Amino acid sequence: MSDAAPHTLVTRNDSASRYEIHSGGELAAFAEYRESGTSTVFTHTETLPEFAGKGMGLALVAQALADAVARDRTIVPLCPFVARYLQRNDVPGAVIELPPSE
Repeated sequence: MSDAAPHTLVTRNDSASRYEIHSGGELAAFAEYRESGTSTVFTHTETLPEFAGKGMGLALVAQALADAVARDRTIVPLCPFVARYLQRNDVPGAVIELPPSE
């Protein structure tokens, strides 16, 4: 995957079932997911405290969602951060399946 900003890199870590963004070689944030059939279910996003407020979570989620679209995955936003991102931003080509409300 491409750089999110200078000195950052977003990758999909399939063995850990999460997308990660690294800054200067350090893990800055991650978005956990699970795959089910043709869906990618985003379950949790976390930014490490030392990287908070630097836009790492937004850059991470933008690229994670773009990757899911490129892989023809249906996006299921269980994670509140991912759900808010989808409410506020257009993700071209995204197929989104909202989870049932509780």
